[in-house]
Amino acid sequence: MKYVDEFRDPYKAEALLWQIEKLCHILEKPIKIMEVCGGHTHSIFKYGIEEVLPKAIELIHGPGCPVCVMPKGRLDDAIAISQNPNVIFATFGDAMRVPGSKTSLLQAKAQGADIRMVYSPLDSLKIAKHNPDKEVVFFALGFETTAPSTAFTILQAAAENINNFSMFCNHVLVIPALQALLDNPDLQLDGFIGPGHVSMVIGTDPYQFISRQYHKPIVISGFEPLDILQSVWMLLQQLVDHRCEVENQYNRLVEKAGNQVAIAAMNKVFEVRETFDWRGLGDIPDSGFKIRSEYAQFDAEHKFTIPNIKVADHKACQCGEILKGVLKPWQCKVFGTACTPETPIGTCMVSSEGACAAYYKYGRFSQVVKNEEVEKEKVKV
Repeated sequence: MKYVDEFRDPYKAEALLWQIEKLCHILEKPIKIMEVCGGHTHSIFKYGIEEVLPKAIELIHGPGCPVCVMPKGRLDDAIAISQNPNVIFATFGDAMRVPGSKTSLLQAKAQGADIRMVYSPLDSLKIAKHNPDKEVVFFALGFETTAPSTAFTILQAAAENINNFSMFCNHVLVIPALQALLDNPDLQLDGFIGPGHVSMVIGTDPYQFISRQYHKPIVISGFEPLDILQSVWMLLQQLVDHRCEVENQYNRLVEKAGNQVAIAAMNKVFEVRETFDWRGLGDIPDSGFKIRSEYAQFDAEHKFTIPNIKVADHKACQCGEILKGVLKPWQCKVFGTACTPETPIGTCMVSSEGACAAYYKYGRFSQVVKNEEVEKEKVKV
């Protein structure tokens, strides 16, 4: 890749769309494709990809936003840790506004908790070095994309013997989540656009069960407009050919076996939890990481007493149905009214990768136009 413009060429996009339209005519049926990653959801809305695809193709927005799948109970645990007077709590910016059951980290900060936004876990380790009289806790969250940086930071803390540092580990795993979705009989999908960033770490081999066990095609995709359009075309071509394979469109960065150095670090530091509570999806077995006992001194769940209580979502919020692809963002009762990026009720409206936030920013006006057109057609009839 030399220039970003190469992946945003309108003439190449037109050519791909023509080929996609041609394949849709051959299939002669509606096609449902789930893009798993929140980064893809953001790109789809930002570049208007959903608007230019044939009407036969419906894109389903999956649970690939790590902030969006964080349950209220774990957020309450994070806030409880941050309110300890001897704690400096470090977190990524998009986690600051995620609502817990009563408050958010941003509100806790306003009320006096020492909560700091950082760009990497190594930044929080530096804070621990500079504040030896404080306990520094990093809010570790995300899929396998960010788990290696957490693992390397713990290994660095162990090597330097920094004992006033720990992690509140909330890393989740994409493969068990996909299996839970595929086991849901209410969600009928024809194929998947696979997550590019996660696959840079784990490779393409772990997705083989989707084609072999569930007989669904999946294409690992990059995040530029042409990446996504090409991935859609590759999925449709598989359907036309009656194939179910794992294909790699993002081969400029994703390798079959993944990043072995990153995988080794994760295996050294983490083990798989028996179960993890996903917002909207419930408890999914073997779907999260916890810190191994050998590194328990860096595990905030061992250092601090936390509530560890499950909390139900707001009754009006339908993030769960959106994360499962059952509803579109605009079908939520509070979307764009009570729930906005400034006053989020649900997690899907907080992160830029959340389907609701992406749609609110880029797509809500086009839906208004669509609704008006539908109403006009009804009047004509």
